[in-house]
Amino acid sequence: MSTAHTSEETIKHDKTNVSIDITAKCGRNIQGKKGDNLVSFLQVSIEEINLGESEKKHANPMKHTIDYDFTCTYNSPNDAQAFSDILQKPIIFTVVEVLHEGKKGELKTAVLGQAVVDLFPLLQGQCSFSSTVPLNPVVNPGIKESRQGMSRKQPTLEVFVSVTEPLLTEPELSTCIIMKVTVETAFSVPDTWTLPTGSAHSPFAYFAALEVPLTAENDQALMFSEGHLMPGGLREGKGRRKRRPLQSLLVPGNQFLPGSFCQPEPIDHEDGELTSLEDQAFRDEAEITKNRVRWDTEIRCFLDACAASRLKEKITDSRLWPVELMRTSIPLSRLGDENPEIPFHGLIFVDMGRLLYPGVSRIRGAYTVHPFYESELLNKTKRKASVLKEQAKVATVLAKSRASIVIGTPKKGAKNVDAGGKGVKDQSKKQSVPPPKPTTCDEASESASEPETKVNVEGNMYLEAKTYVIIEVSLNRPLVPKTSPEELARRVKALIPPKPKRPAGPTRAEKAVVDFHTQVGNAVAAVSEQFAEIFGANSKLQESLSKEQILAEVMGGLNVSGRYFAFKEQIKRAVVKIVRDKMQRSRPLTDPQEVKEFVSKLYVYLVDEMHVALNKIYSSDVAEDCTDEMKLESSQLRHFAKEAQLTSNYQQAAQYYQELVVRHPDEPLYKFEWGSLYMLIGDYMKAKECYYDAVSIQQTHQPSLMMCGVVAVMFEHYNEAQTFLERATSLEPPSVEAWTLMGLLHLSLNEAFLPERAFLEAKKIFGEEEANRANADDKTKLSEDNSEEAKAQQDEHETDNSALPHIAEHDPEFPDHDMEESREASLHIDKSWTSPTKLTSSIFTQTLKFLLQNNALQMAEHALSQELLGSKGGCSMAYYYSLAQFQLLKGDYSSAIDSVKEALFYKSQYPDAWALKGHCHYLQGTFTEARECYEWSMVFPEPPSDTHIVHLRLGAIYILEEKFIQAKEVFLQACEQSPSCLTWLGLGKACYRLGELCVAEEALAVATLLNSANAEVWAYLSLISLKSGQLQEGDEYYKNAISFDFQDSSLNEEISEAKRQTRMSKLASCFNASPQAEAETV
Repeated sequence: MSTAHTSEETIKHDKTNVSIDITAKCGRNIQGKKGDNLVSFLQVSIEEINLGESEKKHANPMKHTIDYDFTCTYNSPNDAQAFSDILQKPIIFTVVEVLHEGKKGELKTAVLGQAVVDLFPLLQGQCSFSSTVPLNPVVNPGIKESRQGMSRKQPTLEVFVSVTEPLLTEPELSTCIIMKVTVETAFSVPDTWTLPTGSAHSPFAYFAALEVPLTAENDQALMFSEGHLMPGGLREGKGRRKRRPLQSLLVPGNQFLPGSFCQPEPIDHEDGELTSLEDQAFRDEAEITKNRVRWDTEIRCFLDACAASRLKEKITDSRLWPVELMRTSIPLSRLGDENPEIPFHGLIFVDMGRLLYPGVSRIRGAYTVHPFYESELLNKTKRKASVLKEQAKVATVLAKSRASIVIGTPKKGAKNVDAGGKGVKDQSKKQSVPPPKPTTCDEASESASEPETKVNVEGNMYLEAKTYVIIEVSLNRPLVPKTSPEELARRVKALIPPKPKRPAGPTRAEKAVVDFHTQVGNAVAAVSEQFAEIFGANSKLQESLSKEQILAEVMGGLNVSGRYFAFKEQIKRAVVKIVRDKMQRSRPLTDPQEVKEFVSKLYVYLVDEMHVALNKIYSSDVAEDCTDEMKLESSQLRHFAKEAQLTSNYQQAAQYYQELVVRHPDEPLYKFEWGSLYMLIGDYMKAKECYYDAVSIQQTHQPSLMMCGVVAVMFEHYNEAQTFLERATSLEPPSVEAWTLMGLLHLSLNEAFLPERAFLEAKKIFGEEEANRANADDKTKLSEDNSEEAKAQQDEHETDNSALPHIAEHDPEFPDHDMEESREASLHIDKSWTSPTKLTSSIFTQTLKFLLQNNALQMAEHALSQELLGSKGGCSMAYYYSLAQFQLLKGDYSSAIDSVKEALFYKSQYPDAWALKGHCHYLQGTFTEARECYEWSMVFPEPPSDTHIVHLRLGAIYILEEKFIQAKEVFLQACEQSPSCLTWLGLGKACYRLGELCVAEEALAVATLLNSANAEVWAYLSLISLKSGQLQEGDEYYKNAISFDFQDSSLNEEISEAKRQTRMSKLASCFNASPQAEAETV
């Protein structure tokens, strides 16, 4: 093995120096001009630094291999700048064929090809790696033999790279950042940027530049210097390969980064500017027809932990990151070293704020180019120095230094045969030139020139042409890590432990009770059999005996037959299970008093359970019938609970929810809705308990998690609120409300970037939902149009056959075209009238709907303010409608009426707004206005979203106004659509006032089945009974009404009057009956 020895080979890996061993093992499929007699050697370099040269090696013609087995060492400083160089500069392997070797050692050579190896894996924690890289030919008109030296098979080179210790420790790996910046293409460049006639290359050089942090104090400049002007006519191809920097040192095949491609995205998914629908047409035209400058270059750079922190600070301080652009016809080093004039100096502001969103490690988008002005640079980015000007100064200094070194170097010198020494010499020469001093913040401020007054004429061309550049910035890890769903689930679990799962099937206690019921049934069966044996065939014997004698006969038979002892033992075992499993008694009691109390308790319990078992046996049919008739479904209970909540009967609503929770202990929805009831009445502690219970039942119940966050904000427990809301956002399906609430929380805490990120996510989900709804509506509309068209054709056919002769018969002079115009106008009116009235919504109004439904007024107020701030061109109808709902819940009915009037000004045919206005008037006590609003809401083809409460209140107003026929119609419609105790009560009241006592009694009877605790129902039943002359029954109904806290004074007076009249009529009938009896007697 040949090795390039250096004078520093004894230096080991320490804190200031890193030695990287590079071994070229074997070349395959390499052919030269000499065919099988190929003799070649390797040259290894990095940028312009020669690392070594191998010995001449002969090819193996049988295996088509060349065993170079050559190792050299690259000594690199152990600092951030050196690590950035490692990321940007590959190791270059050049294969050179020896064509002829003279007697004096003179060589005639030809370059066969070039291979490159990236050292990137060393900065990912690896100590060594192997790579097989392609050997690409040198495309150079001056070296024609290089094309001939490549075989048809792809030549490759096997390389092994190693270090003694990792370049980065584990803590450094977890804190440093590897940034990749890609400048793809500049589109819609100024019209003066054209290719010369007959040439495919522009005489100008196109640069892009920016600075990023390197360490805690210094920055590093990233120069994209190899842009190419391309003609328009075709769109840029998808999946273009990204190029390396320093392309001039590489053959064309090695200029591309392996595995890195420019991946275009839909415009609405980009992070930059020009993403609206209006910009899409402009971009389509620019990216197809106009000239463009293509870089497609990716530069990788290293940021240590301090630089990563400084990057976050800089973005927080100013989210706009400057990228400069220029076109020049002279080298950068000739632009001047004092105050260089940058031709076509443009400035791009890249919004890097999204890199501070949790979990975001990549941004890509189109960014417009502005003319460069230092004042604008300072105002928008808080920076004073131009990167291009600074780099021009540095390039000028370096050029002068190199020129002085060349002048001072002897023309002839001894050749250094030692490859390692050559490498060290070249490195020292390269490093003897003073490197550009990294720019610090203080130096940047000192380098600021005087305020410019010169107009950037060339830069203004960018504005006229609407030039924009596609730029991508990606990091190997997010600056702000995103909490994983698993971690969020763990945090929620720590705050609200989940309830233990109920065992599948009955518990041991339940099994013990069931077994006891079974044994009681067995005992009944045994007694029945014994009774049938004794008295079954001899009925006269049973009639002649008393009950005591029959009991003695049966007991005697049971003892004789052994049945008694059998079921006695079975019941004994069942009682033991009851004591052990149900009553949890496993130890004997020693205290006589305790024994007495326990036996008494056990006896009472067993007697009760025996009665339950006997009822199951003897009353099974009746009980089942009663249960089927009386038991309410859970959907009915939920409907009744919401009705009681709307009618301010909060205690009854709580009872309904309690029954639902008892019925469905594993369903979080009922606990969640119960919590909303407590939010309405202002009992926030109980509301919190309900929401916590819902989450303990189901840890992923999204609405409950959101309300837990809302309540936590009310109690100023912001960390808990963030945990709940973050967990809600991590669940599927994604929720607009959850992300919007998260944004409102961050906004209330004055946190930077996080509110924006949450609102953007909410808008993205909202847009997807709107698109899905629009597609569904289009499909529905298409099917409806098809059915309407078929129906119209059928109606037209029927009209032609029947209606037209009828019209002609009555009015023969009626013109046909007038009738057609009338029909078309009628169809047009019907379609406009029946078109659904949809609210133009936003993420805030959609979240407001959720908050107002759950009576979270504090957070709803924040959402309203954001909707107001985000309204463009004035407030929307959705805002006024939500504001009216908010004011209604706060009890400010006058303001709510004003707000809903504003909403109706925008869309007068919105039934929910009319219903809401009716609610405001109803609660305010202005029933005439409420009736008019309710009537308007019911006129439209699309009814209000909650017609139930509209029917209840409209019917109640009709009864107050003594419009009993209208009241009957409204309540009858309510009974058909959403029956409840109140709808049947209303129907009963209307029928009673109309004198339809039988119908009223039937309706009130149904009402008692739905809610037997409504005092008003019993009061009206009492009235009907009294009107029917049934005084005793009326008194019983009245007592029921009193027992349920009947307090209607006017109805109470009416009942008293009815009682008096009933008594008087009975007395009168008695007096009338007495004379008739005397006459009959006579």
